[in-house]
Amino acid sequence: MLEGQGYEVKGEVGVCDVVATRNDEDPVIVELKTGFSLTLFHQATERQSITDLVYIAVPRGSGRGFAKSIRANKSLCRRLGLGLITVRLGDGSVEIHIDPAPYKPRKSKQRQQRLLKEFTKRVGDPNTGGSTRTGLMTAYRQDALRCVKVLQEIGPTKAAEVAKRADVKTARRLMADNHYGWFERVKVGIYGLSPKGQAAVGEYSVEMKKLIE
Repeated sequence: MLEGQGYEVKGEVGVCDVVATRNDEDPVIVELKTGFSLTLFHQATERQSITDLVYIAVPRGSGRGFAKSIRANKSLCRRLGLGLITVRLGDGSVEIHIDPAPYKPRKSKQRQQRLLKEFTKRVGDPNTGGSTRTGLMTAYRQDALRCVKVLQEIGPTKAAEVAKRADVKTARRLMADNHYGWFERVKVGIYGLSPKGQAAVGEYSVEMKKLIE
């Protein structure tokens, strides 16, 4: 493929798997592996001290698993400024998925605002870094616990009163959605604690105390 573009190509030159040169242009380096690996990316990024034109190349697979792998590693290559090539071993067919290029991430204002909203609304720092997503203390969970606290103290109550006492404007929607299974509708517009909600009182007693301090 490279020779067809006018390059002179040689294999195993120094530490590089494939090196291609054309006239006075910067050389092209291709690092080859039988599959994606951290070692492959390490080697490729090290070659960027020689040239900006560095590709990684792996055999082309099939099926959804390989297509998913291509999407993920294509994104990684883009971030690292690497090119990505796949080769069909049966006939040597080559596909260039992306060429090396400087990477400038596109910022998402919406995602930034969502992150800062969660940061601002959350009380304290209740989560340990590196925790799994299950059971994380989010601002939404803290609002739900405020509602649990109110219902624990005064029993089944109108949603508007819970919203006022808990200082949670979205209390009605939160209890109706019942994401954690802590609430039950006693009558129209009136909510109480479910058995799960009663259990949450003990399970999250420390957290609820912090929310009202």
